[in-house]
Amino acid sequence: MRNFVITTDTTSDLPKDYMKEHNITVLPLSYILEGITYTQDNGLEFKEFYNKMKNGSMPTTSQVNPTQAKEVFQKFYDEGYDVLHIAFSSALSGSYNSARIAAEEMLEEHPDCKIEVIDSLCASMGEGLLIHKAVLMKDAGKSIDEIVQWIEENKLHVCHNFTPLDLFHLYRGGRVSKTAAVLGTMINVKPILHVDNEGRLVALSKVRGRKKSLITLVDNMEQQIGSYIEENRRDGVFIGHGDVPEDAQFVADLIKERFGIEAFVIDYVGPVIGAHTGPGILALFFMGETR
Repeated sequence: MRNFVITTDTTSDLPKDYMKEHNITVLPLSYILEGITYTQDNGLEFKEFYNKMKNGSMPTTSQVNPTQAKEVFQKFYDEGYDVLHIAFSSALSGSYNSARIAAEEMLEEHPDCKIEVIDSLCASMGEGLLIHKAVLMKDAGKSIDEIVQWIEENKLHVCHNFTPLDLFHLYRGGRVSKTAAVLGTMINVKPILHVDNEGRLVALSKVRGRKKSLITLVDNMEQQIGSYIEENRRDGVFIGHGDVPEDAQFVADLIKERFGIEAFVIDYVGPVIGAHTGPGILALFFMGETR
């Protein structure tokens, strides 16, 4: 059995230290801001990125292309490794399809290669949580096939609950209507959204006020978590934010109080996701019975 590596996309939003510690290679989705193209390797500091957005800069993003993916896969093949690639939801980006095409080309050229490309149907640190599970299994000695089977059987148990600070950037990305965005901002309505079983971004409900929206994320978690509470206590809950660390800590404290969970990974939502959700996004990721 050959050794294997885990790869993913920029959109997994795991801390750089975590990626380095576990030797996870990232396929680069890029973003363009004020006429400059950035990737994970030459990107802005996250706080600076969100400050630019707060001051009116409007970033755009681009997906991984098959050539980029193939270069990474070829490198690991040449070094004697198999590859487990966990990709951003196919419903939100073409990056999964690019990786799939690259893997198929590699197999045609090198019939002995093994590259498993998984459509995570997850986004941001939900994708990151799935990677974390794969890392734990790899460290425990599980084979690439065992991990692929577990992911396919369990990826729809990765729950994503999130709320933006306002509706403007969701309108810009076509997620809500202009009327809803303007009216919602005027009356301080905060949408609650999630990623559904098809990997799509879907609105769940609306509440009045920021604090209520943060509490609602945890209320929804209580309905979803079911028998997975011990697993979340053991492996942790992930919280991503768009430069609102105090809101992230508020949610973590509420989860600790309600469920006795003390293991958290809290970090920024990166620019590729943040370009579409905007400053102030607060996102909660955990294992649950149902999305």
